Amino acid sequence: MGRGYVHGYDGPENVRLQDQARTLEALLHADTSYPPGSSVLEAGCGVGAQTVALAANSPGARITAVDISFASLGQARSRAAAAGLANVGFQQADILALPFADGSFDHAFVCFVLEHLPHPKAALAEIRRVLRPGGSIIAIEGDHGSACFYPDSAAARAAIGCLVDLQRRAGGDALIGRRLYPLLAEAGFEDVLVSPRMVYVDASKPELVDGFIRKTFTAMVAGVRAPAIAAGIATPERFDAGVAALYRTAAPGGTFCYTFFKATGCKATGRDA
Repeated sequence: MGRGYVHGYDGPENVRLQDQARTLEALLHADTSYPPGSSVLEAGCGVGAQTVALAANSPGARITAVDISFASLGQARSRAAAAGLANVGFQQADILALPFADGSFDHAFVCFVLEHLPHPKAALAEIRRVLRPGGSIIAIEGDHGSACFYPDSAAARAAIGCLVDLQRRAGGDALIGRRLYPLLAEAGFEDVLVSPRMVYVDASKPELVDGFIRKTFTAMVAGVRAPAIAAGIATPERFDAGVAALYRTAAPGGTFCYTFFKATGCKATGRDA
C-alpha cells in the first residue's frame, strides 16, 4: 500500500482490514495454495491482513511479502509472528521498482493493491519481470460499482460514490475489478482467467451481516467521512444519511450483494518471456 491509500492507517482501519480478511478468507483464498519449495512474492502486503492466510495455506512455500510502508511492514511482521508463521519474510520495496532480479519468483500474489495505484499496468509488468518463465500470478480486487442492496437508497449510493471519487482523485480506481482481464493481458500475462466471487448477505447469514456489511463495507465507506466533507463532495448530513442507510441493510429484512474478482495468469515460457 502507500500511494493513494484513501482509507488511512489508523487503528480503526487496521481493525477493518483484519475483519475483512477473516470474513472473506474462504471466498477469496480457499483455492489459493502453492507447492512446497516454491518461491512466492506478495506484492503490497500492507499490514499483513492477507499474508497470514496466504502463508498458512502454503506452509511449504517460501513467501516474500513486500510493501512500500515501513510502518505497515512492522505490523505485518507482528501479525505473522503471532500466527506462528515461519515461511514468510518481509522487505520494504516499491511495487513499481522491485529490488529483485528477473525471474526471481515462481509465483506472485497481489490483493487489494492495484486499486490504489495510478499505474496498475506498470506494477503488473514489474511483477511479471520478476517471475520466472511459466510463473503464475493471482490478482484480487473489488469493484464498488457492483454493490447493490435493499432497501435501496440514493444517499447510500452517493456515500459510496464519495469513496469512488476520492480514490480517483488520489490516482486509484475503486472500480478496478472489472478491468483485471485487460490489465493483466496488456501487462503481458497469458492464459488470463477471471472469476467473480460474489458475496450475498441476508439475515440467514448472520456472520456476514456483521463481518461484511457492518465491519467491512460500511466501515470502509464511513471511514472516508472527513475527507469527503473536506473535499466538498458531501455534506455531513447527507453522508451520515448514506452510512445510516447502509447499516439499515444489515437490519432484519435487508440484503446486500457485492462482487470481488480473482484473476490468474502466467508468464510465457518462450525466449521473449
